[in-house]
Amino acid sequence: MIRLALSTILLVTSTSLFSQQTSKKQQTMDTIHSNKFTVEIWSDVVCPFCYLGKRKFEAALEQFPERANVEVEWKSFQLNPGVVTDTNTSIYTYLSKTKGMTEDVARQMTAQITEKGKEVNIDYKFDDTKVINTFNAHCLLHFAKEFGKQNEAKERLLKAYFTESKNVDDHETLLQLGIEIGLDKEQLALALKNKTYAQVVEEDMELSRRFGIGGVPFFVFDRKYAVNGAQETSVFLETLKKSYAEWRFSNPEIKLEITEGQSCSPDQSCD
Repeated sequence: MIRLALSTILLVTSTSLFSQQTSKKQQTMDTIHSNKFTVEIWSDVVCPFCYLGKRKFEAALEQFPERANVEVEWKSFQLNPGVVTDTNTSIYTYLSKTKGMTEDVARQMTAQITEKGKEVNIDYKFDDTKVINTFNAHCLLHFAKEFGKQNEAKERLLKAYFTESKNVDDHETLLQLGIEIGLDKEQLALALKNKTYAQVVEEDMELSRRFGIGGVPFFVFDRKYAVNGAQETSVFLETLKKSYAEWRFSNPEIKLEITEGQSCSPDQSCD
């Protein structure tokens, strides 16, 4: 769960690790309709570096002139899919048992992360952090995506877990968080009860295995370049610029010279 070593991976091949097989006709249609440059981010709700990485990536995006054309998609990744939620066990005890370290070492590691968090306005409170399974939280993320609120859901879940010490495996807690970001409580409750997005979560994790993603956060730019870990803002900005320039070259903006004349609009007005 806690990793101190972070590295950058830039993936560039003639066929691309993430290439997809499409017909020439489909490629043409994709070019016509690809009006958004996509960054996919694999992360987990209980990963402190994922929170740090989100902040640093957002800082880079804020500096990126073409940010309006960038679409961010959060992908599911569970650091420990088999963990059973246990709100009575401290995170230090959990790390000691699962990572083979003493509780004192666990405290030292999390203290270092807490200091890093302060630099990007994150208030980590590891003393009260719960041991939880994140599958339901990932289901909420995919539900929120359907309503254009996935980024809001991701931020709310991270804050709820790391700062507010909430059990984000609990349905009632997830419902409250959903309401706070404007999601429909009844629809969300039904989706969680019926595990509507369970398959999507599984598909994300299967895709991460196919791509060889061994840790998070993992940022994939246009399925051509990748950055591994909570890198500095400058690394994200450089990768954004390079990958976006290549994407834009293959997906030129459509600009029409229009000769005006009499016409009718969808509101039934004609002139």
